[in-house]
Amino acid sequence: MALQQRSQSKHHLAPAHFPPPIPASTVRYRCYWKTIIYDVLQARNWTETESDLEWDFFWSDVSWMHDFFDHVHLAEHQRINHFRNYYELTRKDLLIKNLKRMKKTLERENKLLEASMYNFFPPTYALPAEYGLFVEEFKKNPGVWIMKPVGKAQGKGIFLFTKLSQISEWKKGRWKTDTPQVENYIVQKYIDNPYLVGGKKFDLRIYVLVVSYAPLKAYLYRSGFARFTNSRFTMKKEDIINNFVHLTNFSIQKHAPTYDSKNGTKWPLFNLKLHMITKHGEKVVHDLFRQIEELITRSLLSVQNVIIQDKHCFELYGYDILIDEALKPWLLEVNASPSLAADTTSDYTLKYGMLEDLLTVIDMEKRLTHNACLKQIGGFDLLIEQGKSDLKSKTSQPLLGCFNDRVEQLRKLFKGQACK
Repeated sequence: MALQQRSQSKHHLAPAHFPPPIPASTVRYRCYWKTIIYDVLQARNWTETESDLEWDFFWSDVSWMHDFFDHVHLAEHQRINHFRNYYELTRKDLLIKNLKRMKKTLERENKLLEASMYNFFPPTYALPAEYGLFVEEFKKNPGVWIMKPVGKAQGKGIFLFTKLSQISEWKKGRWKTDTPQVENYIVQKYIDNPYLVGGKKFDLRIYVLVVSYAPLKAYLYRSGFARFTNSRFTMKKEDIINNFVHLTNFSIQKHAPTYDSKNGTKWPLFNLKLHMITKHGEKVVHDLFRQIEELITRSLLSVQNVIIQDKHCFELYGYDILIDEALKPWLLEVNASPSLAADTTSDYTLKYGMLEDLLTVIDMEKRLTHNACLKQIGGFDLLIEQGKSDLKSKTSQPLLGCFNDRVEQLRKLFKGQACK
């Protein structure tokens, strides 16, 4: 796989750097992706290396994990940005499998209230394995469904349909029993009542950093963005196949005739939250964002026992979440390699700050060793730390989408002042 091109210089507007780079760093880094993460690592004043194993910090791609991770022995201090079987959360079919299993486990343990909270994903079936079950469900619950290949990203291969005959024709030649490598898909009931802003559909991109699965410890980044379609939403029959109406992926929307390259299709999460508070009031919106935080926590708990814990590993996930008109959040998917390229200056600034804070959390320079105040590090807020609190109190205000005071917080943190 070819390396991505480095971020465009017009977006290279790095925020103030905290903590300040150390004069003669001995931290060696290797970076597969030449995007914003590369810019952040360079600004960290670490030493770049192309060595296969002589590195302290490695931002790899997932193919390296498949090909090499099981065949190397890492030193105590080395850190890498994926868990061995990260795909248990990020492959669409395995994510649903793990969520369903967690729900059933809770039901067997008679934890019915908690089991009922696993209601944030629509009816979903893995194809071709569950094609028969899907057909039975479709006959009982017709309407619009959506097909997604499990191994692709950026909206590739996704389409909507309303008739079984459309699938019957489409699957011919794809799922023959004698085919050695069958492309797997999931099929889901399409959420046809999304919450709209300006008549347009959007979903949320939210960043989650997991530093350990055993015990589970994860941080949630305050800033994120809403990804909008260019076209107004409609469920008219003739528009079902129009991806500019139904799919929010930037890789699709940038080709729309009405795409504005100056402003892009993204809106800061902070702005969206303020808009919704103005329209619905603080309590309703805080309840919604609290549900989103709990949704993320429960998804992590669903894979905790299957992800292979390794002290060398951490993971930055990109969560895609849809809100419907009843203000209910739905988990669409989780990305193991969320895009770290930028299409606007504000996009660059958000991702640069987030990645800078991630490196501070990972703490290769051992600046946080004697500081126990870790509920907030830059723009990252502690989401869950098992042994202290599994789910946040329902009375606490959700920090997701709040003002990101990362620079001031880091300044205080590294002056030894207490966090609030």
